[in-house]
Amino acid sequence: MKLRTLLNILGALLSILGTTMVVPIFISLGYGESDLNGFLVSALVCIGVGFPVWLFTRYSRTLTNRDGFAIVTFSWIITAIAGALPFYLSGAIPNITDAFFESMSGVTTTGATIIGNSTTLPHLENGIESLPHGILFWRSFIQWIGGMGIVVFYIAILPLLGVGGVQLFKAEVPGPVADKIKPRVRETAKFLWIVYVGITLAEVIALMVAGMGMFDAVCHAFTTMPTGGFSTKNASIGHYDSSVIHYIIIFFMFVAGVNFSLHFRAINGDLKSYIQDKEFLVYVTGMILVTLLIFIAVSLQNNNPSLSDYPLRDSLFTTVSILTTTGFGTYDYELWPVVVQAILLTLMFIGGMGGSTGGGMKVIRCMLLVKYAALETRRMLHSRALIPVRIGKQLIKEDVVRNTLGFFLFFMSAFILSTIILASLGLDLESAIGAAASAMGNIGPGLGEFGPTDNYALLSDPGKWVLTFCMLLGRLEIFTVMVLFSRTFWE
Repeated sequence: MKLRTLLNILGALLSILGTTMVVPIFISLGYGESDLNGFLVSALVCIGVGFPVWLFTRYSRTLTNRDGFAIVTFSWIITAIAGALPFYLSGAIPNITDAFFESMSGVTTTGATIIGNSTTLPHLENGIESLPHGILFWRSFIQWIGGMGIVVFYIAILPLLGVGGVQLFKAEVPGPVADKIKPRVRETAKFLWIVYVGITLAEVIALMVAGMGMFDAVCHAFTTMPTGGFSTKNASIGHYDSSVIHYIIIFFMFVAGVNFSLHFRAINGDLKSYIQDKEFLVYVTGMILVTLLIFIAVSLQNNNPSLSDYPLRDSLFTTVSILTTTGFGTYDYELWPVVVQAILLTLMFIGGMGGSTGGGMKVIRCMLLVKYAALETRRMLHSRALIPVRIGKQLIKEDVVRNTLGFFLFFMSAFILSTIILASLGLDLESAIGAAASAMGNIGPGLGEFGPTDNYALLSDPGKWVLTFCMLLGRLEIFTVMVLFSRTFWE
């Protein structure tokens, strides 16, 4: 690993993050709120540290796979640290652990928050709605840049990585195979960001037309497209008593959970790419079936109309929100039957499509695991048969199958281990399982003490550090982080 290369890229990234703080600085000035000094100091720290490091470590270089893994992992950690500075220095979140937890949750698009409990944050009597506008915007913005990927963002904006950019692209882009829609990685990154920005802008306009204020529309669009789930309201999307707003959010959550390569092809006139993609068909079919199952279960629970005034809409919203790992809420799903909560817990592990901004294991990996299990059963009956793994007409290579099996093993092992650790810290089993699944899948709300109407404020500091590591593991899809712990990497 080339230390000088690592420092050069991290220095440039830190400088970029400090520069982006200009936007919340102007927002703070416009509203005349108390977070201005926090942003000014944070920006000066980021630029004052990052720019000299970048300037004095410049030189011509190429990147290896080993460099790519290190740069991606440390880029996300540095971004989470930089993102925490405004929270801490403005006094909005005066505890370092809480500030870093909130920032890592934002950058990894998890959406878990420690804000909302007046016992631990007495200066925020109204929870999230007590935060200054600059901080509210920053919470949304760090989710937005984390959604498409900090490193992909970096490749698209600064042509500093040369041919080595492919190592970073492969290490960061979610899914079993990094899909290059253009021959050059830099072009791929730019086109992905053009699509990402375009859809975000469309959602902002749609929400404003539906009656949401401009500031809230921008913030919610910035957290819908990365499937992040941070809201400017304590009640999340449930704050808005508007079916139009709810359905707009549903639509854009659905879009964000789709492989962005399909969006790019559709924009270029290939609309059939959606229905020709097996993963997309499974994604849509599963979403419809789960929505109907939840609707039926909720409808049969009892005849009390106050259980949910709009059971079908709430069922659809919750299904899309959890499957895409966005984490927005319109209703407390913990009031629904236990079977519904079990279904939602399962969705937390599945997540969106590969190549989307969603978390979880991804639909394509789950399809591949099911296919592989079925083929292994057939191979037991026909031991000499050579039966390849196919999804649709596509032949899946053996190295992809091995990678998927390894990912599943690591994912479940990390989930089980983190659940045990959380339980040993005093959490009940339901809360520990829900928190671990939520962090690994980058979802936000969990079960028990961390349901959709709760927050993570009362979780112990060790528990918060465990979850922040799980968030990073889930967002970078295990291997990018775990490879740094191998002896081979450092030899």
